[in-house]
Amino acid sequence: MKKPELLAPAGDLEKLKMAVVYGADAVYLGGKKFGMRAAAGNFSTDDFEEGIAFAHRHGAKVYVTVNIFANNKDLEELPAYLKSLQELGVDAIIVSDPGVLAIARETVPGLSCHLSTQANTTNWRSALFWQEAGIARIILARELSLAEIAEIRRRVTVELEVFVHGAMCWAYSGRCYLSLHLAGRSGNRGECAQACRWKYYLLEEKTPGVYMPVEEDSRGMYILNARDLCLIDYLGRLAAAGVNSFKIEGRMKSAYYVATVTRAYRRALDAYLRDPDYVVDPALHAELQAISHRPYSTGFLEGNPGLWGQVFDSAQQVTSHEFVGVVRSYDPVAKRAVVEMRNRFAAGEKLEVFGPRTDCREFVVTDLRDAGGEPLREAIRVQEHVSLSMPEPVEEYAIIRRRLARV
Repeated sequence: MKKPELLAPAGDLEKLKMAVVYGADAVYLGGKKFGMRAAAGNFSTDDFEEGIAFAHRHGAKVYVTVNIFANNKDLEELPAYLKSLQELGVDAIIVSDPGVLAIARETVPGLSCHLSTQANTTNWRSALFWQEAGIARIILARELSLAEIAEIRRRVTVELEVFVHGAMCWAYSGRCYLSLHLAGRSGNRGECAQACRWKYYLLEEKTPGVYMPVEEDSRGMYILNARDLCLIDYLGRLAAAGVNSFKIEGRMKSAYYVATVTRAYRRALDAYLRDPDYVVDPALHAELQAISHRPYSTGFLEGNPGLWGQVFDSAQQVTSHEFVGVVRSYDPVAKRAVVEMRNRFAAGEKLEVFGPRTDCREFVVTDLRDAGGEPLREAIRVQEHVSLSMPEPVEEYAIIRRRLARV
């Protein structure tokens, strides 16, 4: 069996680097146009050059989203944009629109094309159609069961990619018009307002102003709020079913999310490849609780989850930890780490640190200093660089976090 790929999100340059150093075999990202995440940081030409060079230097591939449903006016700029991506050295583009695919095949025939989940491929005959159209990989719809994925694999030779972790869209394969109608922002053109996470009430036509209690509590009713996907326990079965790439959702999530989830899935996948009977370490499940998320489910992998696939009482996300900072450098002689802050922390506080190759450990903040070397009792400015004593070595890109008190 060919080693499956672990594919991580890269909403901006920092997240790309985090994904790569924490174990991703490939990353997917978007430029400033033609992608489905307009609100993500996305990549300028300079960012593309640096990010692609960084990924390739570490043996990782780069896939760029060109997966909006295009209007006529979009097609005018598309050929030049595709040529620029090819010149930059991207490894593949992700498309959903047949017209975009046709232009790509004509303009950059040597550039591999992956089919977006937005194309909602739910059966083997559709997969065969796209294979014959020149698609190199199909990102399958998230509404498929394990048996359906295996059936598609038996019928086609094209590579198959499956989402294994992250937020689930309420609409079928993400093709949603709710945001456009309620907020004037089209989710199919990368501008989703996440209207499915809003609080809704039922209103009867002839009784205006009377909100109907649809089994709601004081917080309202979240009728469109899907659970997050977590398939870390299914990597072996998905690999056996012929899946080539395991995809983590989250281009708009934090660098902490990208690092933590990529690291957990990297460790689980490597353990499975060493031992097909591997059972996921509970510590990896605990790591996936440490990032902000909605309650997890296995999505449609074992069949339609029905009402259990939704969270009706709250749209709030939960987590066991808070992101504090990223280690930018470590001086082994002075035994000090330079940390870029993401949340305030104070001298004497107990925190946790883990790196791309090192396990999580606790430590107490001591000898905290600002960039000029002046002592600090508390570091409070986000993005500021501070230094602290760290007797045990830490890696560049290591994550520092605090455990939150249980409520």
